[in-house]
Amino acid sequence: MPRAELTLTVPEDIWIGDVSRQHDVTVRVLAALPDEESGVGLAEVTTDDLPGVLGDIESREPVTSMEILSTTNDTALIQFETSTPLLLFPIQGSGIPLEMPFTLEDGEAIWEITAPQERLSQLGEQLDEFGIPFTVEKVQQHVTEEPVLTESQRDLVRTAVEEGYYDTPRRCSLTELAETVGIAKSTCSETLHRAEEQVLKRFVSELEGAPSRSA
Repeated sequence: MPRAELTLTVPEDIWIGDVSRQHDVTVRVLAALPDEESGVGLAEVTTDDLPGVLGDIESREPVTSMEILSTTNDTALIQFETSTPLLLFPIQGSGIPLEMPFTLEDGEAIWEITAPQERLSQLGEQLDEFGIPFTVEKVQQHVTEEPVLTESQRDLVRTAVEEGYYDTPRRCSLTELAETVGIAKSTCSETLHRAEEQVLKRFVSELEGAPSRSA
């Protein structure tokens, strides 16, 4: 499934873009929830002028409420409600889950999106419709790698290590390991063998694919 990185330019009349342009500040949006008439966001605000920036945010007309949840040095965690969650409308319209957090600085927001090509095209159309300029920085195929071992294999290998089955000399025999996990000795042996086979094959595969080092 394609994974895209987009840089959005927040329109001049949107408060969060104006705040980021007028101050040396980084806004890291941790969570956001839009509805038909407003939106609620959770964000980290980092700046050398924390009181000034927070005061500016709170004074913006579209910000209907703002609560400071915590402050640490030059960073504040805030929750706010806004009547114009413009950046979230294209996401809502295209049906793509927005990956959090995303960062906004100097009027630009960086989004990472994983979605089918058709949905990405719909997002582009939605951004155009809402007048939000954007640049596609990169698109790559996102592959979810299957785990090397099954859950039962992982549990057995973990127990084998904890019990000392792989120690030299061994502190636990195959019979004792099977009794510990409550399975037949033959099942224990076969499961370990299959797990060891998968681990070794993956190791050799990665070894062969690694760049060679000169002496």
